[in-house]
Amino acid sequence: ILRQFIEVNEAQLFALTARDAVAGELVNSVYALDTPKRLFDVRHVTIEADTTDGAVASAKKLGGMIDRFMGEDDAWCDDVLIGNMIGLAKETGDITRNPLKLNTMTFDQDNFWTAHFGGVYVFRKVEAPAAIVMNRTDDLGKLPIDTVIHGDERSAIAQFLKVNDLAEPIVEARGIDSAAILHQKMDFIVADVAAGLGEDLSGATRRDLRNMGRRYHDKLPAAWQGLADLVRWAEDGGPWPRIDSEHPAYFYTLRAKDHADVDLVNMLLAELSPMDVRQLFICHKEAFYKAYIGWPDEKKAYVADFLSTEYQVDKAGTRAALFGHEAAMDEPAPKDDLIDRVGPWGAVKRR
Repeated sequence: ILRQFIEVNEAQLFALTARDAVAGELVNSVYALDTPKRLFDVRHVTIEADTTDGAVASAKKLGGMIDRFMGEDDAWCDDVLIGNMIGLAKETGDITRNPLKLNTMTFDQDNFWTAHFGGVYVFRKVEAPAAIVMNRTDDLGKLPIDTVIHGDERSAIAQFLKVNDLAEPIVEARGIDSAAILHQKMDFIVADVAAGLGEDLSGATRRDLRNMGRRYHDKLPAAWQGLADLVRWAEDGGPWPRIDSEHPAYFYTLRAKDHADVDLVNMLLAELSPMDVRQLFICHKEAFYKAYIGWPDEKKAYVADFLSTEYQVDKAGTRAALFGHEAAMDEPAPKDDLIDRVGPWGAVKRR
C-alpha cells in the first residue's frame, strides 16, 4: 500500500520532502481487535499524510480561499480574506503553479498479515480462501472464512499455495541463478548449526562454511540434506530428489509467483523457512528480530556482518535476484515463407 501511494504521489512527495518531512497514518474502520473475528472487518485502508508543519492542509485551505476570491463578487475588496491568502501563500508558495496536494488513496485489503493473535495470514481474494494461523496455543474460535490452517500443517499450506497458484519452485523460476540461491540457503543452515556448536563465525567466507559443512556433515538437518540433493540434480544431473511438503527442505525450495500478493507469500515462506536468515530479514522483519533474540552470539555476529556486507550494499539488486520475475518471452510471429506465398513453381505471371 505504501509503495503504491508513493508511486502515485512521487512528484508531490519529492517537492514536499525537499522542505520538510512527510508523516501520516494508515486508517481503517476497525478501532479494536478484541476478538479474532474482528480481523475480517478490515476491508479498506486509507492513507492520510501531510508535512509536519501542515503544508498540505494549508494549501487546501488556501485553495478554498482562492476559489472564494475568484467566485464571490465583492471578494476583491475583502481585506481580511486577501490578508489571510497572502499569509498562507508565504507558507505554501504558489500553489497554482506548484500544487501541494497528496492524493488520499483508499485500498482494498483483502489479503494481509497481522501480528495480532500470534500471527495470522488472511487470504480472502483467492480462488480457495483461507486463514493461516501461526500460533496454535491461542484458540481463535470460529473464524468467518471457509478454511483455517495452522502453521504446522505443512501439507495443507502446500496444497493452499498450489490450488491458488501462489508459489513456484526456485529451480523452475525464470531469470534467476537458482543453484546459487540454493547454495546460499545451505550456507545459512551450516552457519546455524556451527554457531549452535560454539564455532566462531567471525569473518567466515563461503569457503569456510563449506569446510564446516564437511566437518559437521553428520549434524546437519534434513533441510540441508534435501537442498544438497536438489543442487546435485540442478548442477550435476543427479537423480530428482523426493522433497514433498512434509520434508523440512520443502518451503526452502519455493518462492512467490508473479502476482499482486508476491510480498505476502514470500513473507509466509520466510516464516516457514526460518534458517534462511536473508529471506527472513528481507520479507519478515518481525519474525527476524524475534528469532534474533534467541540466537547465540556467534550467529548474531555472522548474520549482522553478512547483511551489512552482502545485502545492504545492493538491496534492490539482491531482492531482484531472489524474488524478481522475468517477463515471459512471446513466441515470435512466424515469417511468411516465400514458397508458402508463391507456391513451389514460383509466382504466377500476370498478363
